[in-house]
Amino acid sequence: MTITQLTGTDDASADAAQVLRTLALDEELKWRIPADPVLGPIARRVARRFVAGDGLQDALGRVAEVIASGHRANAEYMGESCRDPERSRTETDVFVDAARRLPPGCSVSLDLSHIGLAIDEELALENATRIARATADTGREMIISAEGSDRTDAVLSVHRGLCERFGHVGITVQARLHRTGDDLRALLALPGRIRLVKGAFLEPEDLAYAREDPALPAAYLRYAEMLADSGHACSFATHDWDLIHRIDHHLGGTGHKDAPWEFETLLGLGPDRLAAMAERGHPTREYVVFGTEWWLYVCNRLAEDPRRLFQALTDATA
Repeated sequence: MTITQLTGTDDASADAAQVLRTLALDEELKWRIPADPVLGPIARRVARRFVAGDGLQDALGRVAEVIASGHRANAEYMGESCRDPERSRTETDVFVDAARRLPPGCSVSLDLSHIGLAIDEELALENATRIARATADTGREMIISAEGSDRTDAVLSVHRGLCERFGHVGITVQARLHRTGDDLRALLALPGRIRLVKGAFLEPEDLAYAREDPALPAAYLRYAEMLADSGHACSFATHDWDLIHRIDHHLGGTGHKDAPWEFETLLGLGPDRLAAMAERGHPTREYVVFGTEWWLYVCNRLAEDPRRLFQALTDATA
């Protein structure tokens, strides 16, 4: 039975995704839901599929499992839209600690708004510089995550500032945004891995493709081929089987351990995709998230594919 048969129409699936993306924008809910005595335990059971745990120690264990499976890892301490300067510095301390304690083969990712971008661009650059030093000292990549289109210019500005001093700081770009082709051409002149995602945020259609628009996978493939042909370090971060197969075909169907590209999936999603690409010799990576601010992240994961709502119902009652 298809998702359309279960929900009645494709419109119902799109509506469910829209509701979830709207919930993911509600900053108050990210505190209220986990703390609610009734809803909190239910939501936490759903989150277990996508989130390693609340603390760095939880992430260390999951990262070790990922690396033992033959994949690289990417760890992110979840959080966004921090509006307290002192707290932004305290949160930065967690990333610095992670850079020192995570095993080799694991990069560190972050939202710049978690460490001050929602307050001031200079504060974000100051805190990000601390993380860049810590990751450079431990020989690992640092990857800046994508945020909503209203923050894209500021995110790219901080990234450029970091690239003036460091060569290991990567950036995430969203195939959904109409501006991404121009952004990519500029980023190819800078060091650091470029991580390509479809994009999960609620965006106006004058700025971004709708998630259901067939033009979105076409744009993703176009940008992926651009990255592959450039020889620039890059990550193809998608769970879309068709795209994965098309990119694999473009790459010749084989990889090698020193390839500049890698295929990446999120924790709890796509282990079969990683296994298939690893068997073909491509470098692979799994994205491990941890922290207490998991509500908005989980909403976005469910919104990406409304079929996951049925799994979430099962997880909630497990």
